[in-house]
Amino acid sequence: MARTLITSAIPYINGIKHLGNLVGSQLPADLYARYQRGRGNEVMFICATDEHGTPAELAAAKAGKPVAEYCAEMHEVQADIARRFELSFDHFGRSSSAHNQKLTQHFAVKLYENGLIEERSETQMYSPTDGRYLPDRYIEGTCPNCGFESARGDQCDNCTKQLDPVDLINPHSTISGATDLEMRETKHLYLLQSKMREQLETWIDTREGWPVLTTSIAKKWLTDGDGLQDRGITRDLNWGVPAQFDGAPWSGMDGKVFYVWFDAPIEYIACAMEWVDAGKGTDWERWWRSDKGAEDVTYTQFMGKDNVPFHTLSFPATILGSGEPWKLVDYIKSFNYLNYDGGQFSTSRGRGVFMDQALEILPADYWRWWLLSHAPESSDAEFTWENFQVSANKDLADVLGNFVSRITKFCRSKFSEAVPEGGAYGEQEQALITELTDRIRAYEGHMEAVEVRKSAQELRAIWVAGNEYLQSAAPWATFKENPERAAAQVRLGLNLIRLYAVLSMPFIPAAASQMLEAMGAQDATWPGDVSEALSALPEGHTFTVPDNLFRKITDDERDDWQTRFAGVRS
Repeated sequence: MARTLITSAIPYINGIKHLGNLVGSQLPADLYARYQRGRGNEVMFICATDEHGTPAELAAAKAGKPVAEYCAEMHEVQADIARRFELSFDHFGRSSSAHNQKLTQHFAVKLYENGLIEERSETQMYSPTDGRYLPDRYIEGTCPNCGFESARGDQCDNCTKQLDPVDLINPHSTISGATDLEMRETKHLYLLQSKMREQLETWIDTREGWPVLTTSIAKKWLTDGDGLQDRGITRDLNWGVPAQFDGAPWSGMDGKVFYVWFDAPIEYIACAMEWVDAGKGTDWERWWRSDKGAEDVTYTQFMGKDNVPFHTLSFPATILGSGEPWKLVDYIKSFNYLNYDGGQFSTSRGRGVFMDQALEILPADYWRWWLLSHAPESSDAEFTWENFQVSANKDLADVLGNFVSRITKFCRSKFSEAVPEGGAYGEQEQALITELTDRIRAYEGHMEAVEVRKSAQELRAIWVAGNEYLQSAAPWATFKENPERAAAQVRLGLNLIRLYAVLSMPFIPAAASQMLEAMGAQDATWPGDVSEALSALPEGHTFTVPDNLFRKITDDERDDWQTRFAGVRS
């Protein structure tokens, strides 16, 4: 049994996430976790809320709440929405946990002892109007690289270039809008990433099969003159992991916290510790310590392309630089952006369909299917209401839902709510079994390679094969001349429902569970031999006709949603 560690980029605490966030990390990670569990492998799938840094402080201030209270509330909100989207985390933690604080400080000390952290004096933007230093997202301005007018002080969302606030053109405070900013001297800790260039390059070269998107971003940062620079890892903020603590080998860092992009990835490890505290497991080290059994673990990360530099360079620099036997990522699955109806999704600017709004409209499976089958892997993708309607109606309602409805209702009307007896599979059925065997093996290959869209296409083709068989066999016509032959055809169709449920569980878990329950299928074993899988429900096995799995989206609904969700969240 293989052991698979899966993490998705941890979402910021500053509000409910939009569909672009969902498909860029958490949803494909869940798809992969469910698939690996379905194959009988041992899986740890973890995620958390990213609660430190300026996004949390700004959102809390906007909500008029203390930041700790705001973060606690929003963690529960995000955890609840994740459950409703059927995201099967083994644990959903918090980067503000005591474990993450202790572990972040531990890594900082190790890096300092290994000559990879040093204190530096620097000038930093100060706002007399706000009476404070303005780190990172407290400043916005024009990106000097691409001209994007709403670049943040740490990174440009448009071109993904990592920035410092002083790089911005025409900067202003995001607190007050003040432009009378001035430079004042302060002291910070710096991670000396430049010392790690050769080690990081050697490590990246040992990673096999990474997506072109991942490797191209990583290599670009390694080779660009301003890519892998030494990076300040402390900020002048009140909320975060304190940079001055008992046992720290430095002084003068009172009132400063570690940069959110230093402590946030460390939460992946801390989350496993929280998993133990929650009574969900007993041994986190066998997943994260190479000297405690993690050498047998395959670790896969999921993220949007804007997170790639931190996960291919900064976080590995922390892990490698510590000199300790921590588990390093084996595979990074990165995604391009999902755009919304001619524009961009944006949490901070409230543009697009958000996860809670989506669930108010339709059950999670509709969204899961569309997002995964249109995942922005090779290029940016775009959500449109027309495409969403067509995909849901054709794939889910016409192909899968219609198949389940037709065969179960026909069986009930001509036989009973039990798998009919008599007859035997013939050439037609054997031809279908051969086709399904080939397609299931192809489906497995795409899933193992984390090719999300190709996996969805193959799964849909598997559904279509059953429909084509049913249309060709026409048991409703066969029944008139040869009831036993019709019984065999229906028996195959009912077993196909169980097979489809098992194969579809990673994509549409609610509908798949409904199918299994209707079929009275206790055994949801992944199909090895397809012939055996299509005889899993024996003659006389009882079932119930399920409710309609998927209803069609009407034109009126589509038009209404397009108007209601024109792109701005109030």
